[in-house]
Amino acid sequence: MSAQPDVIVVGGGTAGAIITRRLLDAGKTVHLLEAGVTDDNIDIQDMSRLGLLWFSKDDWGYHTTPQKHANGRKLHWPRGKVLGGSHSLNASIYVRGNQKDYDDWEAAGCTGWGWKNVEKIFTEKIENWQGEPNGLGTKGLLDVTTDYPKNPVQTSIIEAGVQWGMKRNPNYNSADMEGIAQEQLNMRDGQRFSTYRAYLHPVRDHKNLTITTGAWVHRLIFEGNRVVGVEYEKGGATHELHGGEVALCGGALDTPRILLLSGVGPKKELEALDIDVKVDLPGVGKNLHDHLLVPIIFTTSKKSVEMPPPANVPITQVHWFWKSRPDLDRPDTQPLAFSVPMVTDTTDLSKVPESGFTIMGGLVTPKSRGEFTLASKDPHVETLQNPNILEHPDDVATLVASVKQVREVAKQAALADEWGAEESELSRHLVTDEEIAEYSRNNAITYHHQVGTAKMGTDAMSVVSPTSLKVIGLEGVRVCDASVMPKVTNGNTNAPSMIIGEKAADFIIAGA
Repeated sequence: MSAQPDVIVVGGGTAGAIITRRLLDAGKTVHLLEAGVTDDNIDIQDMSRLGLLWFSKDDWGYHTTPQKHANGRKLHWPRGKVLGGSHSLNASIYVRGNQKDYDDWEAAGCTGWGWKNVEKIFTEKIENWQGEPNGLGTKGLLDVTTDYPKNPVQTSIIEAGVQWGMKRNPNYNSADMEGIAQEQLNMRDGQRFSTYRAYLHPVRDHKNLTITTGAWVHRLIFEGNRVVGVEYEKGGATHELHGGEVALCGGALDTPRILLLSGVGPKKELEALDIDVKVDLPGVGKNLHDHLLVPIIFTTSKKSVEMPPPANVPITQVHWFWKSRPDLDRPDTQPLAFSVPMVTDTTDLSKVPESGFTIMGGLVTPKSRGEFTLASKDPHVETLQNPNILEHPDDVATLVASVKQVREVAKQAALADEWGAEESELSRHLVTDEEIAEYSRNNAITYHHQVGTAKMGTDAMSVVSPTSLKVIGLEGVRVCDASVMPKVTNGNTNAPSMIIGEKAADFIIAGA
């Protein structure tokens, strides 16, 4: 493809792969720029090797700034630097999100984003459910399945959850997401099946498609108030690519980075860095938030958890959605089970058992908000990610309640009697809520669900229009990723990012 493309897609992750495929199907020409490489790393496809991907060449390896309310810790934020993006690094758990989440978006001014609008996109375009009919779609491009090898300890965790008092939920992607469940994963033929593999890999040789890997986009190129291309770095050299319009799909960290370096963002912050202001948009980089996990590691004395994890057996298979308070209108926690001991940056490794399992307390309705900012106009200087975790007392209270529940589930017969499960010495000394809160501050980690830094809406802090995803005040550029979520969904954010990709493609094709 030698002529300028109709659309430049920046980022080959979940949304970028979907947009590219849909545009090709509509007869558009597309040039996809991906900073990473192809997804041929065996650790990506084998779902037992998840931990090997973190800090690898396929991980951007971001860290937060020191977190004031987490005792000054810098949290590692794995982000995919590879075709497939973070869907090539994450646990591949498929969660639509609570239906009320989308209705909240619409109520906040995001017309067309309510549940009645997005449900049919899930069922008609995205989902290819593998199993007995359960309401999920069967004609989409992305496989969703529970048909994968089960780890015995994960099966016992489900039994323990039921013994504790939770219901077993056969489909948390229905209108009722509460209860303990087998995770629905994106897998095919025993391997990870990312959105890139589902949508884009089959047409990677399409005559209307150019894919450039190793292309790290720095800035937008303007003619007046219209974006006409991008500047990117490859192999140490700077290049320009011009096209009809630009779809930014870099995620909640790289999309605001590009906007800010381009002079699109809070005027005072940009001027302080000697960046020429193109559009004063105070919301760029703000509203940064994330889900949190707190790992509780358990040893076993009666049966052994197989180590290392067997090949192609996912190391997380079970989660649950639970209300920490009965007055809530939706679950605020999503604990997650792993068939391995999961450690954090502060874990005393001398106290980590050689084998065992982990159940993580999980917060999925955070009220704390932070920001993404630049430290310099030089794109090579590390950016500043400050999610301000655990600033809000409700977040702390929810995590404490979740950790307490996790500990009680592990005391049930299916784990305590059958496996001889006992809480490891890392946390078994915790008694009071205050002690659990301090443990949470010292051990909270990301759930890999950063969102919100270029939110859609109609208020003064909105960055993009909900009816087109165009950046407010500009033509020729849209934000098409998790950055646009005004509030994070209840559950893993990959499926909601697919909705954003599908709707963005529709907007581009329609010329909205």
